Amino acid sequence: MTTSQNRAIIDHMLSTLETMTECDHASDLHHYLCNEDYFIVGTFRARQWIGDEAFSIIDKIKEYEESNFGAVTTDFSDPEKVANMYCYMKGEEILQHANTLQGKWDGALNRQDLQAIAEEIDVIPLHTLT
Repeated sequence: MTTSQNRAIIDHMLSTLETMTECDHASDLHHYLCNEDYFIVGTFRARQWIGDEAFSIIDKIKEYEESNFGAVTTDFSDPEKVANMYCYMKGEEILQHANTLQGKWDGALNRQDLQAIAEEIDVIPLHTLT
């Protein structure tokens, strides 16, 4: 993936983090950041965002879904679904860089924790994300 694609996903997550005041269960943070709102809305925007990385993104989604769900369920004919599933997957990888989240996994997150997580993911070297 390109660094601009990774940056767009991080920016989407940061935008959601900015609006949050707490998270009752830290283990649910990924769901709130990557599954409650769409990363990209619209086929045209999704096609533009995916660009030349379409086959690479589809391969990563297939591998992820087969490994985690035992079957592939994403409709690869719908660029919007592909882009949003990729954001969901990449969000897991991004949050692995948030030490604050790892340290509070079984508890609640307050505003300060969410700000710390935002700061941690904002400085991830984009080239290190797969």
